[in-house]
Amino acid sequence: MVFRFRMLSDENDRFVRDYEIMYDATLLDFHEFLLEALEYEPCMASFFTADNRWEKEREFTLMDMDDGSEQAPLPMADVKLGQIIHRLRDRLIYLFDMFGERAYYLELTGAYEAEEGASYPREIYAVADVPDQYDPTKTTDTDDGSIFDDVMSEFSDFEGDDSYDDEY
Repeated sequence: MVFRFRMLSDENDRFVRDYEIMYDATLLDFHEFLLEALEYEPCMASFFTADNRWEKEREFTLMDMDDGSEQAPLPMADVKLGQIIHRLRDRLIYLFDMFGERAYYLELTGAYEAEEGASYPREIYAVADVPDQYDPTKTTDTDDGSIFDDVMSEFSDFEGDDSYDDEY
């Protein structure tokens, strides 16, 4: 089984990535793949499960931070995606900048049979430049619009057109 995740960023409205990864991959596998796909240097990071309002729930860390409490974060290496992702639209937050609280937002958009001969994990869709790993103000995107604005611009042809008559 392959999970397909859509990744968004709150720093760039145009940024979208779709990734496919095996359901039995660990969160550590996913973290390492994301670093490679985003061309980021190794860094401290955490995954969080999230509710439907993107509120953080359970934390999963790179290092074992077990303090004996019931809510202690679990190590990424010990948790497989299939253990925490169960339904379409389940969400993860990938916190890649611990001090700046910068994160990516991942939502399960599908689960599929693995394609024969395909290699996973893989990126299957990409729009816009990746936000800089260290400087949230640095961007190479020259277009300030959003994907929503692009789609809705098709309807602007009707805006202000009073040459039609409502009576027909």
